[in-house]
Amino acid sequence: MVHLRTVPDVFHARVIAARLGADGILTELRGAVDGPYPIGAVSVWVSADDEPIASELLLVDELEAAFEEVPEGWDADRRRPVLFGWSARQVLAAVALVVIVSAIMAGRFLT
Repeated sequence: MVHLRTVPDVFHARVIAARLGADGILTELRGAVDGPYPIGAVSVWVSADDEPIASELLLVDELEAAFEEVPEGWDADRRRPVLFGWSARQVLAAVALVVIVSAIMAGRFLT
């Protein structure tokens, strides 16, 4: 087995393992994979024979993702949905402000 890549968490490692497994490449995950607190970096390992193919598959996937078109209504820089030209963070802040003001006003009318 040879080291292919280290990723920040187990989720990303399992995505890579699933992607390579779809093409018949067996993987081994090492690091913070199991246990009560699977937090931290995880290394993805493949057999020495499969390493060139696995590297090429991941590179092709990354290249395709780089040229993927952004759907209409999504912020191209952050890939977050926008509403009325506002980012998701701005929409959330506006909703929170309305809820807080409503709670204050309701408290005034109840007393």
